[in-house]
Amino acid sequence: MDKRLFSAFIVLLCLVLAGCGGEQEAGSEANEVESVGSDDENATDLTFWTFQGLHVEFYEEAVKSWNEANPDRPLNVQLEVFPYDEMHNNLLLALQSGVGAPDIVDIEINRFPNFLQGEIQLEPLNDMIEPVQDQFVQSRLDVYAADGQYYGAPTHVGATVAFYNTSIMEEAGVSPDDIETWDDYVEVGKVVKEKTGIPMTAVFTTGFWSFYPMLNQKGSDFFDAEHNVILDNDDNIEVLQFIHDMVYEHEIAEIAPGGRHDAEEFFAYMNGGGAASLIMPSWYASRFVEHMPDQSGHFEIRPMPRWEPDGFRSAGMGGTGTAVTNQSEHIDLAKEFLAHAKLTEEANIKIWTILGFDPPRHDVWDAPELREENRFTEYFGDGFFDMMLDLKDEIHPLNITPQTPLARDLIETNVLHNVLREQSQTPAEALQEAADELRNQQ
Repeated sequence: MDKRLFSAFIVLLCLVLAGCGGEQEAGSEANEVESVGSDDENATDLTFWTFQGLHVEFYEEAVKSWNEANPDRPLNVQLEVFPYDEMHNNLLLALQSGVGAPDIVDIEINRFPNFLQGEIQLEPLNDMIEPVQDQFVQSRLDVYAADGQYYGAPTHVGATVAFYNTSIMEEAGVSPDDIETWDDYVEVGKVVKEKTGIPMTAVFTTGFWSFYPMLNQKGSDFFDAEHNVILDNDDNIEVLQFIHDMVYEHEIAEIAPGGRHDAEEFFAYMNGGGAASLIMPSWYASRFVEHMPDQSGHFEIRPMPRWEPDGFRSAGMGGTGTAVTNQSEHIDLAKEFLAHAKLTEEANIKIWTILGFDPPRHDVWDAPELREENRFTEYFGDGFFDMMLDLKDEIHPLNITPQTPLARDLIETNVLHNVLREQSQTPAEALQEAADELRNQQ
């Protein structure tokens, strides 16, 4: 069998098996359907699939504002929320069979490469994106592109930040101001653990959010720009060893309850003050607000610690590319609505005010609406976008490839489990084994 065909088969198999396993990626646990729009009998009906229930309110507002601005072209949009794996599996099968795909769909960044292989069944969005391209963080557009065509409208930058529990740190007599580098983070963590008995952080073993931002911050990735496997390079080994040592040598970190960022056990753990800090993409602020209400007022958002004194202080992580499928009977209208919902200044302001995400249009980061009080500033305080303006040039691009879903599966299923939970392999051994498997599939 041709290696590329075999690789595609393996990726599809991983998706199907993941669907059986039930990974939710902070998505819905059951299908939810909601229709929103105009009661005009001439309204056009569109279907919209998403894996993230938190997005529904945002799209409801987009439909409302579209209908107000376009009374001659009213829309009715059926919003359907699926579990994460079920939605991506259903979409892949619908596009392959040519039947049953929605007009518009949210596709998670690590699954997006599966839909850019072979004959692409998504519609190019260049005519919508290029007029405003200069206002966007380019790396957020590139991850949903192939051969010069943009197929997804980004939802956020996903700049990784440090969430610090200042109440715990004050009890220990330390401050986020004491932290500039990762070495500082370890030393402050030792004080926190000694003075309060509380770990500095918790690390994930069935989610890659502890590992991936820290290696990308160093300028590394799973693949290089030419899609060569670099998962087992020295930088990645160093990062995984550092995480291991935070847990077992310095004893300032512990394995996260539930193993991942969206586990109910982990929400309960953090809501009870389980760790003094957490390194996560800034979109995780919405999870704090939604699932950890008892910690409101205790957390501040700061840049990541640097690896070197002049190193980057962030990494762009996660994301959702919203696409129009070629099965839509109203492709042009669907694309126009998508542009209205996600590419305009107003839409990017609402990405913050409704979702609490960092908008991918950097020209709105100094807009007064982003400094008004809302549930996110009430929880974390203000100053987030002043910090973002300072960090916008400190985010390396991601090299997302058709093998990225398989790489993530290997990391979350084997590498992190074996190194951090079981300690049955060294970082070098686990990463080399995973990298060799990826190379064998190319």
